[in-house]
Amino acid sequence: MNLFKSTLIATALVAAGFAGTANAATATGNFQAKIVITESCTFSTAGASDVDFLSKARSSAGDVDATGTLVVTCTSGTPYTIALNAGSYGGATVTTRRMHNGTGVGVSVPYTLYRNTGRTQNWGNTAGTDTVAGTGNGNAQNVSVYGRVLSADTNVPAGTYADTITATINY
Repeated sequence: MNLFKSTLIATALVAAGFAGTANAATATGNFQAKIVITESCTFSTAGASDVDFLSKARSSAGDVDATGTLVVTCTSGTPYTIALNAGSYGGATVTTRRMHNGTGVGVSVPYTLYRNTGRTQNWGNTAGTDTVAGTGNGNAQNVSVYGRVLSADTNVPAGTYADTITATINY
């Protein structure tokens, strides 16, 4: 009887093993993970600074130079150019911008903005001619703006003079 019990148990175990694998099946399917990355450029106010000529005695000798900073963030590998308009004062051009004192009497202080420290390359708004070019690296990049007021142009009534420049990134 031991042989009979052993055979019966072995047969039951084999049958149970076949029953478990006979009902198992698999199927596969595919799908995609997708994203569209677009180019992007922005100006940031964090770390940016105005071109502030501070103060100067009326008609005193010596030109007044100042430097400001634009902060640009563009996606990595994105080429860009930065253009500056003529400002908000009527009659100004990108070669001779004008700060005004808000009195409406036509008094202004002419100044120029440049792309280089030597202040020899005007900064305007004609792509490929007088704009600043760069390539984004995904991080904030500082771009300097160099300004100059000629001493002869400060013989105006005392007061606070200002202008608003619009910077545009083309990418």
